[in-house]
Parts: sequence; C-alpha cells; structure tokens
Amino acid sequence: MKRPGRRWKIPGPRDRLAAALDMSRTGQVSSTVDLLRRVAGHDAVWLGAAGVLGLSGGRTARRAALRGIGSVAIVAAINHALAKPAARSARPVLDAFPALFPRPSTASLPSSPMASAAAFASGVALESPRYGLAVLPFALGLASLRGSEGLDHRGRAAAGAIVGVGAALLTCRWWPVKPEAAAAAAPPRRPAPALPDGKGLHLVVNPSSGVSWTKDTAETLRILLPAAVITVFEPGDDLVALLDEAAQRAVADGGALGVCGGDGTVNAGSATAARHRVPLAVFPGGTFNHFAVDLGNQTLEDVARAIRAGDAVTADLGRASAPAHPGGRPGGSEPAGSPDGAAESSPGGGEQQLFLNTFSIGVYSELVHAREHLEKRIGKWPALAVGLAKVLATGSPLSVVVNGRSRRIWLLFAGNGIYHPAGFAPTYRTQLDDGLLDVRAVEAGTPLARTRLLLAVLTGTLHSSRVLTTGQVRRLELEVLQGEPHFAYDGEVTDAPYRRLVLDKIPKAVTLYRPADEDQWLR
Repeated sequence: MKRPGRRWKIPGPRDRLAAALDMSRTGQVSSTVDLLRRVAGHDAVWLGAAGVLGLSGGRTARRAALRGIGSVAIVAAINHALAKPAARSARPVLDAFPALFPRPSTASLPSSPMASAAAFASGVALESPRYGLAVLPFALGLASLRGSEGLDHRGRAAAGAIVGVGAALLTCRWWPVKPEAAAAAAPPRRPAPALPDGKGLHLVVNPSSGVSWTKDTAETLRILLPAAVITVFEPGDDLVALLDEAAQRAVADGGALGVCGGDGTVNAGSATAARHRVPLAVFPGGTFNHFAVDLGNQTLEDVARAIRAGDAVTADLGRASAPAHPGGRPGGSEPAGSPDGAAESSPGGGEQQLFLNTFSIGVYSELVHAREHLEKRIGKWPALAVGLAKVLATGSPLSVVVNGRSRRIWLLFAGNGIYHPAGFAPTYRTQLDDGLLDVRAVEAGTPLARTRLLLAVLTGTLHSSRVLTTGQVRRLELEVLQGEPHFAYDGEVTDAPYRRLVLDKIPKAVTLYRPADEDQWLR
C-alpha cells in the first residue's frame, strides 16, 4: 500500500510575523529576568529598599530601615571579608593532597542573596513586625530570582537564611530593640483638665526646632484643636517670655500649656509649666523628639486625643544647681520634691537649670552632635563609632571632683531616670518618675583609655569595660578643677561661669498629657 507523503506548509507573512513577535517577547522576558537577577545580586538594592521604607513611615519605619540595612552590612562583611577570601587563599601544603583536603568553593558557602534577604527582613521585623511582614515577600522574591539560576540549592538557601537571621540578631548587641510601649509613669494627684477642641490650651510652636515642622503641621494642629490658642515663635522673639505669657493665660482659663518643638523647646516649656503649676502638652515637632517618644506622644493626633480626654501622667525633672557664691556649698535644705522655684533660683540661692532628658559635661555634647549628623546616613552605631573617634582625637579630658573623689574623665552623663542600653549612647527610658539619676562617666585615667574605649564600643562590650563607670543616685556633687566646664542640658550647651554643681531630682514635678495606655496598645 502506498503511504501518503508528508505535506509541508509554506509559512505565509502572517505566520512569520507571529513567530517574530513570539521570539521578541521571549527575548524581552529573558532580558528583564536577567536584569532583575543582576539587580538582586547587589547589596545596593537593600539600600534602596531601606530608603523607600524610611520615607514611607515615621520614626519606627526609619529605625526598622536602619536596622535592616545594618544587618545586610554584617552579612556583606562576612561574605566578602571572611568567606570568599578564605576560599581563594593559598594552601600549598593542603593542595598537595586534594583528595584528602578538597578546596572549598563559593558554591559550598551559604547563599549570599538568601542571607541578605533574611538579614534585611529580620532586621526590619525586630523593630516592627508589621513592617517585617510587609517587606518579607519583596525580600524572598529577590532571593528567589538569584536562586532560580540553579546555582543555589536548598542546603545553601537554608544556611543563608540562618546567617541572615543571625546577623540581624547580632545588631541587638550594639543597638538594643526599643520597646514599643511608652515609659511608665504615675497619674497626677490632681487630674489634668479635659479640653474639648483644645479650648483652654495655649500652644507655643517653635518652627525652627527641626525638620518635623511644616505648614501642613500648623494646619493639622488647627484642625485637631480648633479652639486652641496657637502662638508661633518668630526669629527675635524671647521664647521664655512667650511661654510665661501662655502659661499665665492657661492658668487664668483653667487650661494647659502646650509646646511644639525639639527637646530644647520642650525643656523650656517643662520649666515654665512646673513654675506655674499648669499641665503641659508636648507635641513632637523637633528632629529627634527624644522626650516626646519616651512619653508616648508619637504623633500630633496622640497628643490631641489625650488633651480632649484629659489623659495625663507625671514625670520627674532633673535639676542642676550652682552655689550662690564660689565658696558656697551647692544644694541646700529645701526638699527635693518641691517644685517651687523650679526654674528660678536654686535651693542654695544660686542659679539652676532643669533638664528633662540628660545633663552632660566633657565631649558628650560634641559626640551627640557628631552622631546625629551621621546617623541618618550610616546608622546610629556606625555614626557613634565615627563620632567617638573624631571627638577623642580633638578633645581633652577634664579633671573633676565627683562626690568628693578626684577623677580625670572624658565625659560625664546624667540621665533624668534610668536609660537603656548600657554604655554612653542611651536611647530610651522605661520609667519617667523613678526618682533616680543615671550617671555614667568615661574615665581618662586608665592606661590606653582612648584605644580601650574605641575597642569596647566596636565590640559591644562597653558596659563591662573598666573605662566606663556607672551608678544610679539621687544626688551628685560635681566640681570641675581643670578644663572648660561646658555643661549641656538636653543637648543645649551653655558656657557657665561657675564650676560647681549639685545634681538632683524634683520628683513628679510636671503633669504631662499623653494617651491612655489602653489607647496606645490598640494602635
């Protein structure tokens, strides 16, 4: 039987066009995938992801982004500085017996893309589980793009994930995770007035305090509290005078004083509120808003809600008192808990200055400024190390007497309440009314003090180093024998004419609006 022959179809113009389009699509998809794979293989992609995350949210998002990129940096250091050079190192003796001692290759190392992805996602999740869940699909997607080339297998991917998570956890050694809950504080004996629509609130705003203040901020305040009286500080105005006038009007109206600005503005507002015995509303309007964050006032809406409901707590104030004359004894017999004259004269009849956050002498203020200048670009702890090296190279130690004991120190820090973490880069408090001063001094009298200090900071062992002395006290007497006594209160440096001070506390000196605990946990 004759078998039919095979028929060949000659492709027409339409068939050739369809085939060309199909090849074009395939080539475009392949090129796009190759591009994404190359991008995913570079650590710079995580820097971009951290930038997007930091700009998309508030303070928590920025902290999460910094910890995520810091975790990736640790993975990159492990991968490039340790693992890969080890695989390329010369081994003349071992290479003579390749069967017994096979040379390691990069293919046997943990998956670098997976390690970076796990490090970034874990670092973000440590600061905020919500943001961590948001970035997890993105991180896993980038890691899978590199893994789809066939170079990675399950063992390498699992090892990479372990390395990444470990790197994220390692950041906690230098930068402990800040708890989301606000610092604890007792309610006031006399309840703060509830001010519907802000009626009775006299708010002083300092727009020069930081980057947080914008025209939208002013409009938001007026929408949230339409009945409040808002005074904007202008260049050339006397901030203390404006606060005094606002506090007097608040007392007359049975209302409250409000401040919106940085920690320096809040410091002046708290002294005024304590002097006039009027409740204080602290709005976050500065660059860092250290006290507002510890208090729990993360946003303008938080404070407005507390004002309308009359939710408030009390907080201690730190006090630095100078003697009335050079030979006078600092301090005096007035009870530490009395708020009378809190921002006027000291108990001993001399000058005094209050502080909400910290008091310091030595190179601490320069260190803080150097750290904050670099923090947003390279992260807090790298900025701390760079700033420390700079100030130690240019600064000079002080000769002081602390509670009758002579010492040479680089810096002395006194916190209004116990700060965390240990070391001299305190970040947060867990209580605002503990009645204690958290004192930390970096000694300059020990051998190789500068080198030991830098090594302790870089290795995260400063809390156990001999160059750091710590203590929690209720009172501290201080005298500067040699060196310039640049005293800093809440980051504001003053050139004081006196060299002797006594530091103590005014317990529960100021009443502060903040959202109730139940509201904070519901957010």
